[in-house]
Amino acid sequence: MTATGFKQSMLHISGKIGKVGKKAQDFLVRRLSKYRVNPNFLTFTGLGINIAATVCFAKGMFFWAGLVVLFAGVFDMLDGAVARVTNRETRFGAFLDSVVDRYSDMLMLFGLMIWYAKMDKMFYLSLTGMVIIGSVMTSYTRARAESIIPACKQGFLERAERVVLLIIGALTDRLAVALWIMAILTNWTVVQRIWYTYKEASRLEKQDLQVEGEEAAPPTDEEAKLAAKASLQT
Repeated sequence: MTATGFKQSMLHISGKIGKVGKKAQDFLVRRLSKYRVNPNFLTFTGLGINIAATVCFAKGMFFWAGLVVLFAGVFDMLDGAVARVTNRETRFGAFLDSVVDRYSDMLMLFGLMIWYAKMDKMFYLSLTGMVIIGSVMTSYTRARAESIIPACKQGFLERAERVVLLIIGALTDRLAVALWIMAILTNWTVVQRIWYTYKEASRLEKQDLQVEGEEAAPPTDEEAKLAAKASLQT
């Protein structure tokens, strides 16, 4: 399977999971909005549930960990939806949600590292570490790139795909396979974003130089004559 085909498969699976939970999500959003539940409360509730998943991973209870992560995903979708319905969307809320999501991701993988350390499986401990590095750098390269270019969403494996892979690996007891895929594709996503940012930044710099050159270019003979004629008339 090609990388593009893999990403399409992951998006298809993500879409299926999203459709299954859509009706339940709409019901919960209506209920929570009715009682004016603060979206930030839902954000931190999701973090608490992911901490429970971390404990499951650390104890080797992978199937239960997968179910808990799946449940936490409901709250991950609810906070933003409730904020929109209740007109309480804020820039800080979006920032907080993103930061808490990263904590959730790192904690779950940290739980896996604890398990592999207890089992003395140093190779998989290191592999999980590579997944953490790739996950952090995937987010960082986008954030840093978008400070110098308009957008940088390139890559095969963003957060949604990583979470789906982790859930599938945990529920099917194929975490080793999931970790291999994540370790490779998260870091490949970083490489893609570096290359894309290099191309876009170079293109924008050339445009800036071209504009500066046009502004600094000396006037043509015709423009000089018109300017002289205008000065005489004033």
